[in-house]
Amino acid sequence: MKKKRIKRLRQCGISPSRFDRSQLKFWAYIGPLALLMVLPILFLASAAFKPIDELFYFPPLPYPRNPTLAHFVNFFNLSGHMDIPITRYFLNSMAVLLIVIFASLTISVTAGYVLSKKNFFAKKILFTGNTIALMFAPAAVMIPRYFVIYYLGLIDNFAVHILPGLAMPVGLFLVKQFIDQVPDALFDAAKVDGASDYYIVLHIVVPMVIPAVATVAILAFQQTWNAMEASTLYVSNPSLKTFPFYVASLVNRQEARTLAGLGPNAAGNLLMFIPNIILFIILQSRVMNTMAHSGIK
Repeated sequence: MKKKRIKRLRQCGISPSRFDRSQLKFWAYIGPLALLMVLPILFLASAAFKPIDELFYFPPLPYPRNPTLAHFVNFFNLSGHMDIPITRYFLNSMAVLLIVIFASLTISVTAGYVLSKKNFFAKKILFTGNTIALMFAPAAVMIPRYFVIYYLGLIDNFAVHILPGLAMPVGLFLVKQFIDQVPDALFDAAKVDGASDYYIVLHIVVPMVIPAVATVAILAFQQTWNAMEASTLYVSNPSLKTFPFYVASLVNRQEARTLAGLGPNAAGNLLMFIPNIILFIILQSRVMNTMAHSGIK
């Protein structure tokens, strides 16, 4: 009956399965908005492949007429004048990235399960505190965070890249809201069969909240991959700094202040952006599913 109704609606021009003239009004509205959002990405990509002379054209060229890879070569060559090779920065970032993603997913899923399906003292207070934390921008807590890190003895410690990244209020909020929709009867039946909480989390909770897990993974990746606060404020040892700091430091290097340094800067910014867009394209359907079922409208 439902299939017949959907087929009848499509025959009437409502949500057609193929392109129909009725969709032109949507394209007329969504098309310009999509173009506005894509333009900065296209500009970033084209700047990385433009020769030096084309970078200063006015009006700017929408695409490189004579594309070149010289900027990427110069970007990696700049690290040859530094005491620490670029590979060290990159490996530091990868180590931090893997640890933070795994740890933040573990904390979000387990804490979300406890806050959603367990009853204990101050449960609502804890979740309210997590929700309040969503309102604070990182810059607003920068000074208190520095004092916490200082008194914990984490200055010039590799762990300073990891520990602050484990606190993801938005990740806990999304996972908890998703688990709220799972019937309690499912967990009660598992407990009757003798399942432990660890078994329930691994074999029941995680498979049912995969969209939320994918969303938290993206957020953790973006937060960690683009972060250079720790390398700038808490770490003075160059061997402990990360790849985003190296890219950002190109702007302050003498070689980068010249006209020839604009190309390597553009190449570095593109290299920083590519992993974000690739990960989002792969998991974007999961993200949309999470937003539709987590109470965020």
